[in-house]
Amino acid sequence: MSAPNLPVRTRFAPSPTGFIHLGNIRSALYPWAFARHHGGSLILRIEDTDTERSTQEAVQVILDSMAWMGLDYDEGPFYQMRRMDRYREVLARLRDAGLAYPCYMRTDELDALRERQMAAGLKPRYDGTWRPEPGKTLPAVPAGVQPVIRFRTPASGSVGWDDQVKGRIDFSNDELDDLVIARPDGTPTYNFCVVVDDIDMGITHVIRGDDHVNNTPRQIHIFRALGHEPPVYAHLPTVLNEQGEKLSKRNGAKSVLQYRDEGYLPDAMVNYLARLGWS
Repeated sequence: MSAPNLPVRTRFAPSPTGFIHLGNIRSALYPWAFARHHGGSLILRIEDTDTERSTQEAVQVILDSMAWMGLDYDEGPFYQMRRMDRYREVLARLRDAGLAYPCYMRTDELDALRERQMAAGLKPRYDGTWRPEPGKTLPAVPAGVQPVIRFRTPASGSVGWDDQVKGRIDFSNDELDDLVIARPDGTPTYNFCVVVDDIDMGITHVIRGDDHVNNTPRQIHIFRALGHEPPVYAHLPTVLNEQGEKLSKRNGAKSVLQYRDEGYLPDAMVNYLARLGWS
């Protein structure tokens, strides 16, 4: 990546739902190295909105893993669950501006819609039943149904960015349905929280795994709806196992701290992860 004009602010934003493996810690290494190279800051953010799986023990594992590898951070850790009032405030702004709306489609209705679409050879997606449009009559609000809140994705045109690893990437807006940004209980969803956090924390560069590429156009739309230009994006190749599968806890990935306990040197691990994928 070329030298930035603004002070660099990167972030590492893990979910505390278990141990941290090499693929996870590599997503901390690159933003850490980029921030250090440019005299910038690394912000540590804990994305703990999955309340059923998130634990403080897992947070400590993240902190211990980063400390062992020498990946220090400058601000944080910030916890998303402690920022709920802020998310609700921004959500209300989007609704007041007509950029988000309540959707009362039940889960079984959405499942049936997707089944019909797939049977017809179409991409399964929300069809905009509850999306307000000039001259459109919306269905009657069903009794006893708590709505989700959906973001009003632009209906035409495209969205894209110059990825610092992959080059230019563009998505047609008609490929993106109206994203759920708040659940029926009012809890905001991942893509919405990420954008609010990145704005509030002044993130200039998002360096993360390429499994997030499909999230990026949705996040860019939310940035612009809130009056902000998105940060610079760099999507790293995903770490795979010997079978060519994404490295994960479910397919045998080892904890970073297990390597520590087996006697591996942290400098060797940093060097291995930094060079992984070069050849």
